[in-house]
Amino acid sequence: MEVLTETIEEDEAAAWEEAAEQPERSEKTRPAEAQKEETTLSPEMLRDLERKLSEIEVPTPADHLLSVPQSPLTRLPLTYKTNTPREKLMLQVADNFSRQYSHLCPDRMPLFLHPLNECEVPKFVSTTIRPTLMPYPDLYNWDSCAQFVSDFLTMVPLPDPLKPPTHLYSSTTVLKCQKGNCFDFSTLLCSMLLGSGYDAYCVHGYGSWDLCHMDLTQEVCPLTVKPKEAVKKEEKAPPKKYAIKPPRGLTSRFEQEQEEKRQQEIRDQEEKLRKEAKEQLLEETKVKPDPLHGLRVHSWVLVLSGKREVPETFFIDALSGRSYSPQDEHFLGIESLWNHKNYWVNMQDCWNCCKDLIFDLGDPVKWEYMLLGTDKPRLSLTEEEDEDFNDEDDVEALGKEDEDKSFDMPPSWVEQIEITPEEFETRCPNGKKVLHYQRAQLEKWAPYLNPNGLVCRLTTYEDLECTQVLEIKEWYQNRGDKLELRHINKSTGLIIDYFKPGHPQFPALTVPFHKSMQPEMDRVMEFYETARVDGLLKREETPKTMTEYYQGRPDFLSYRHVNFGPRVKKLSLNSTDSNPRPTVKITERFHRNPEKPADEDVAERVFLTTEERIQLRYHCHSDHITANKREFLRRTEVDNKGNKIIMTPDMCISFEVEPMEHTKKLLYQYETMMQLKNEEKLSKHQVWESELEGLSHALRHFPTQEEEAHTLTISIYDTKRNEKSKEYREAMERVLLEEHMRQVETQQDYLAPFLAQLPPGEKLTRWQAMHLKEECLSDFKQRLIDKANLIQARFEKETQELQKKQQWYQENQVTLTPEDEDLYLSECSHAMFRIRILEQRLNRHKELAPLKYLALEEKLLKDPRLAELLKVFI
Repeated sequence: MEVLTETIEEDEAAAWEEAAEQPERSEKTRPAEAQKEETTLSPEMLRDLERKLSEIEVPTPADHLLSVPQSPLTRLPLTYKTNTPREKLMLQVADNFSRQYSHLCPDRMPLFLHPLNECEVPKFVSTTIRPTLMPYPDLYNWDSCAQFVSDFLTMVPLPDPLKPPTHLYSSTTVLKCQKGNCFDFSTLLCSMLLGSGYDAYCVHGYGSWDLCHMDLTQEVCPLTVKPKEAVKKEEKAPPKKYAIKPPRGLTSRFEQEQEEKRQQEIRDQEEKLRKEAKEQLLEETKVKPDPLHGLRVHSWVLVLSGKREVPETFFIDALSGRSYSPQDEHFLGIESLWNHKNYWVNMQDCWNCCKDLIFDLGDPVKWEYMLLGTDKPRLSLTEEEDEDFNDEDDVEALGKEDEDKSFDMPPSWVEQIEITPEEFETRCPNGKKVLHYQRAQLEKWAPYLNPNGLVCRLTTYEDLECTQVLEIKEWYQNRGDKLELRHINKSTGLIIDYFKPGHPQFPALTVPFHKSMQPEMDRVMEFYETARVDGLLKREETPKTMTEYYQGRPDFLSYRHVNFGPRVKKLSLNSTDSNPRPTVKITERFHRNPEKPADEDVAERVFLTTEERIQLRYHCHSDHITANKREFLRRTEVDNKGNKIIMTPDMCISFEVEPMEHTKKLLYQYETMMQLKNEEKLSKHQVWESELEGLSHALRHFPTQEEEAHTLTISIYDTKRNEKSKEYREAMERVLLEEHMRQVETQQDYLAPFLAQLPPGEKLTRWQAMHLKEECLSDFKQRLIDKANLIQARFEKETQELQKKQQWYQENQVTLTPEDEDLYLSECSHAMFRIRILEQRLNRHKELAPLKYLALEEKLLKDPRLAELLKVFI
């Protein structure tokens, strides 16, 4: 070991001498003219150089370390400030391993083994990991854990991008500060994943520039990626043996070929434009070459397959919370990895990044482990090697050798990782976090932070500079109106609102969307199925029309289309007064009613209100090609002479496929027209209600109200925000506390029953005080006598029962079985035990009763309410 140390010191001294001589050599090799040109600078060049140098900010290493106040450091446990003997031995083992590794691999970077913690104490990296299972179901899977760590902490870059940090803080301190570097992120995430049952490891390696700086501007936002829709293949029915052959297609093959060529040309042109756009995007987003590519130190988490049904090994970047394949080009190499049990060094070549690495940690050729006590399976031995170890002596010797060399990892020095419900709910530092993606910006807020319930906003842009907004998506929580998502398309002006069931005014509302928030603009409202009594599914509104779709109505109505005329007066934006638009035309369609004949079941009904006409079209029979039609002409009920007009034949125009006698009668036509008049009034009223409902919804979601605070719902289980339940709980606790204190005072006050007999507020006299004293003592004396009598009575009862049992035994001793004798002996034993206890209690009571009586008399004489009045009698 000494020879090894001397060799390392000589190598370091030679390296320092070479580094010191290198600037001198470079100065000598440079041309003299170049040196002369550099020494002569004009005043403008000097001012320009001074300005540029003043703009450069060189961060100091202290700026990148977590600023932990000194007061919390003093309250840290002893494990943070000192090392146990096992930890000291672990540090010695790590130093020995590091020296051997540096000697065998002098061209590799030094290992990241024992950085300093927040108390400036060296700790081995594996002991910094504290496996913890969080008490929240949302943090049981790896994706939710990674997203929580990414949202909860703020990234701090490494002081030196080419070296690992000198300090590695505990996860408890990192959670309190809510910031850290990539190693802090990975340690916390690895601890949570190990507690959840994953086979996770912290990795010390090299990453790309955007990975190390958490630059997501080249990545696509996950919320903008649309899930792939599964294409369902239509199963063709098996051909029937005697099926009728379809008729021959009488289309021209030449025209089909020409049409296919034209469609192919269009597809080729679209593909060409798509490729050009993709190439242009790649050219615009092309990253400048990084001079430190492959040298930037980074840390992430490795999850091996096997546990928790993980099918394939993958990486997790703790900074962004995203998963990557080991084949990803962002990860450029691995130096080492560790968990809470062992430490492994990568002995494989990383010339092709991490694509060719084999993550079989049980292979000592590819991964050099530090401790023998690893849970990874070793490589299987060959048959020849297996025969060599058949000797029992060799096996025992090998077992002893391994037993002597084995050393288990010391337990973690970090306290239990705890995340309070408030921290879990708030997540982001100060409750807000902003992430920038390619042509997108994602903003996150904690629940109840914004008065309108906004928790997330995704803004997508048309350009890479993020100046032209394309669309906005806003997610809400805990809204009183059950608003869940709002989608605003800036290019088309379309606004879509998504609601949960239970809207206060529209309980069945699910998706209303508008082209503008103005009341008389295009608007569509969709409702949950079977949630409305009237069966309305969808309502589409334009400035001049309104279309409604129904389902499951008893009158079989399925469709209603309304044409409006211009409004009489301008609509006020601050009210929903009754100012309906004049109805010009109402078209209603009905499903088939199987209880009626087809020629009497109305399929379509049109009310032409301005023309005073009503058109009917009936359903068609299955064996007919056309259907019955009727048109009623509404006229005034009184002619020019004042005579009343009831019904004339020219007021009903009919077309019947199979004319029937009763349909030609005027009475039938009159009754039908009267019924249609009533239904027209009902339809107009329903149209007015639908218009008023849509108008009230539009005015309620007008932009001026969007900025105002909305009433947010608070769960009854949220005791901190629910003021009513909090006040009620505090009042109940106060009442219970007062009742308890009153009971305690009543129990302790031995004069309370006797003072209650006197009038309230009356001052005691000497005679009354003496009477109270005598009455209290006599009462206490009687209680002592009653207690002694009670014990004596129980004693006598137990004695009599024992005598009866003994007498019964004497009478039946001859006929008793062994079981009866055992039962008798057991009962006698228990009876003797109770008699002995009662005798002891009675004797003890006789001894203590006089002492208790004297003690009460002394308390009465010293009681402040009686002491002054009883001094005369002492």
